[in-house]
Amino acid sequence: MNIAVIMAIIFLGGIIMIALEDVLRVNKAAVSVTMCIVLWVLLLTHVNAVFLTGTPEMIDTYRKAFPEEISSMSTKELAAGYLSKTIVSSFGDVSSTLFFVLASMAIVEVLDSNGSFRVITRSIRSRKKRSLVWIVAGITFVLSAMLGNLATVIIVVAVLRKLIPDAQQRLPLSCLAIIAANAGGSFSPIGDVTTLLLWTGGNVTALHQISHIFLPALAMACIPSLLVSLSYKKDEHFPPLMDSSDIAAEDFDSVYHNILLFIGLLSLVMVPVLQSSLQLPPYMCVLFGLCILWIITDIKAAVSKDPNAGKMKVSNLFSHLDVATILFFLGVLMSVEALKQVGVLTTLANSLNAAIPEPKAIAVLLGCCSSVLDNVALVAATMGMYPLAESGMFMPDSPFWTLLAYCAVTGGSILIIGSASGVTVMGLEKVKFGYYLKKFTPLALLGYFAGVGLYMLL
Repeated sequence: MNIAVIMAIIFLGGIIMIALEDVLRVNKAAVSVTMCIVLWVLLLTHVNAVFLTGTPEMIDTYRKAFPEEISSMSTKELAAGYLSKTIVSSFGDVSSTLFFVLASMAIVEVLDSNGSFRVITRSIRSRKKRSLVWIVAGITFVLSAMLGNLATVIIVVAVLRKLIPDAQQRLPLSCLAIIAANAGGSFSPIGDVTTLLLWTGGNVTALHQISHIFLPALAMACIPSLLVSLSYKKDEHFPPLMDSSDIAAEDFDSVYHNILLFIGLLSLVMVPVLQSSLQLPPYMCVLFGLCILWIITDIKAAVSKDPNAGKMKVSNLFSHLDVATILFFLGVLMSVEALKQVGVLTTLANSLNAAIPEPKAIAVLLGCCSSVLDNVALVAATMGMYPLAESGMFMPDSPFWTLLAYCAVTGGSILIIGSASGVTVMGLEKVKFGYYLKKFTPLALLGYFAGVGLYMLL
């Protein structure tokens, strides 16, 4: 059997296992990393065949980069050298995304552990159900654009638990937070891993994405919010607020919380600005913000008399980070890089173009697929299928890439298992798949297609 076919089957099998994580009881990070290693081992053991049948552009680039080395190499040495350079280059590109995600997660963990997000809890005074629906949806929509949708839903669920102690009463708001978080994450280059991939890959620029997707994303968030708010009677109220006392060190006052929150949010918001103006890589921007927080929390812990203050130091919070998620992204992205080398993605793109000649329809279809399959893998594979062009539908900031940024993120809201934020809320709030399917899938579909329609009109 052809090596390309074997690798395609392994990748498809891995994606199915990732989608069935809850059924198989095997962590998706373990599956993705195993899949990645197997694919690269196959490449290394079939290096001659891969090199001789590889993409001419990639081989020509390699020949031009190392002309003196190539002249004295045999075909086997040439193939091994080519693949060695390729895996190092691929890992470098992938690592820039992983460091950005890791640093962002660390910033959110620092702010959360030091009590900075309690500012949000204290600022919410309304107990009217209809009002609270819009407040929660609005906060989630805005925060997800800055912190990412996954981190945002974790924060929002924590806030909702303080605001609404009854699990059944807060269930609709928790589910709505999934839709609002994915909607907010879709118009921001740092709002979701998929939009980050498209931005760092040069497929979509930050200003273009924000200006063209903001209104469709807003429609995606507002339509479900409106329908959920109308499900409550006009004068319905939630029970009184719980006592929201801080569990952070006692002398960590509100001013300190506000300073940390300001620095953390500013370091994330400024990423697209610094990248555009100074060409500073995104991961360096967030690492700089993390280091500022690190210095401040270390100084605070040193001067504080509270014995628990040391627990709030950044170095002690790294153990709380979700390393499994980072490994999952590593496995998926490196697997896609392996598939590029054997032309699988090019073949798939040609077949998809023949079946669906309209690229924007492909983007909408991929968005629907992201409700079942992981959107990181889908977008990474799509970027491999359709290389950037100087003109046409696949050039930077084209309607295809812009619409894909919206569809890939918001399509994950159609089913609760379709996004990392949905799976997270499902675990935190014990949301049943059937409950979400019955109550919120129709709302998510309405919002999704309303956003697509609005994008087409605009």
